[in-house]
Amino acid sequence: MTPKDQLPMALRAAYLGLHRRSEACFAQHGVTADQLVLLATLSHGEALTQRELAQRMPSDPNTVRAMLVLLEEQGLVEREAHPTDARARMVALSPAGKRMFRKLHRAGEPIRVRMLEALGPRNTALLVKLLGRVAESLAPAAVAESLKSAPRTSTKRSKSNSSP
Repeated sequence: MTPKDQLPMALRAAYLGLHRRSEACFAQHGVTADQLVLLATLSHGEALTQRELAQRMPSDPNTVRAMLVLLEEQGLVEREAHPTDARARMVALSPAGKRMFRKLHRAGEPIRVRMLEALGPRNTALLVKLLGRVAESLAPAAVAESLKSAPRTSTKRSKSNSSP
């Protein structure tokens, strides 16, 4: 098999490994790995429309809506009417959601450390860059644009703002 043939399965294996470890880690806190992605996306502080949130995650808008309903019931997110668009809803982390995200970020640190140790800082930075290019090459234009505008994350262990 060529690297071209191995790439999709290697990406899938890495994703599934990360997802399974993350699910096990975050289940202790009553949150799924996908819900953490939503919280992490909102953790940058700005309120987003549900559509913007789905694009930045990136995820299906119906899936995002279902997660928002559950997270709102838990008091972790707040949704309100958009100030100028009656069809849109704005979403932000509640104070409890901000605390929960910080707790989950700390809980996920061993996963990020394990990945960093497997690659080293330079290879980790390179992999993040390469994965961004892969995602951009496969994504619709709107998602690719959101990936470009997403805040860059540090590979430093103690100050990482990325989700596991």
